[in-house]
Amino acid sequence: MTEHKAGFVNIIGNPNVGKSTLMNAFVGEKLSIITSKAQTTRHRILGIVNGDDFQVILSDTPGIIKPAYELQSSMMDFVKSAFEDADILIYMVEIGEKALKDERFFEKLQHSKIPVLLLLNKIDTTEQETIEEQVQYWQEQLPTAEIHLISALMNFNIKGVFERIIELLPVSPPFYPKDQLTDKPERFFVNETIREKILQFYKKEIPYAVEIETEEFFEDDSIIRMRAVIMVERDSQKGIIIGHKGEALKRVGVESRKDLEKFFDKQVHLELYVKVNKNWRSNANQLKRFGYNQG
Repeated sequence: MTEHKAGFVNIIGNPNVGKSTLMNAFVGEKLSIITSKAQTTRHRILGIVNGDDFQVILSDTPGIIKPAYELQSSMMDFVKSAFEDADILIYMVEIGEKALKDERFFEKLQHSKIPVLLLLNKIDTTEQETIEEQVQYWQEQLPTAEIHLISALMNFNIKGVFERIIELLPVSPPFYPKDQLTDKPERFFVNETIREKILQFYKKEIPYAVEIETEEFFEDDSIIRMRAVIMVERDSQKGIIIGHKGEALKRVGVESRKDLEKFFDKQVHLELYVKVNKNWRSNANQLKRFGYNQG
């Protein structure tokens, strides 16, 4: 009998380096939302990959930033916790990057007692000479880290990195049931799907001022009926989300429903409403309600 391995593999890095794309490539499911905007991931999301003799518990975390308001501080708390419970750390960088946006996290990496895999992402976008220079730079910065060249978007070397993760996992029984894909409830993925559409369809501050709350989720044999509220911070933002004759909100609803039907593999009926929840990003009670403040 082969010994069973299991452990927590936590992905950290600056915003927009491809952490969510990597997570989804490993899991084979779209658990983390992906857009070209920074700070897309707000929570720490677990994706669980099971084999006969292993369980890899992957953790996608928000991109590392210097917090400007309470929500961002809570997001960075998720990153701190990723350092504390990891069996393996994945530090993801892209070509041309030089350091994390918070040097304290970088120092933690330099002094890490657990294996660190440094994944140099987006290598399909540059020349070989630049790649070699980058590898040399990171070897000097993090001499104890293993460096792997990947393209998360093109799925290049993802399998090789995953096999290395399994080699490094500690011997352990599984932490979760073998048929479980994530630690998040279904409503979380409804919220995230709607938020992804808002990130895609609206500009400037609007996507960052939005939080989604799924108030109803009823499933029967043939259909799932959902009702979700889009929270904004100001009346002017509410008008922008709804749009002329409700067209903008309708578009969010239609595109969200398409993705949710794929995710749940079932017909979906989705109702969307917009409410003003003044300055929720700076309100500790509101942040706790939405699952940010862990204290």
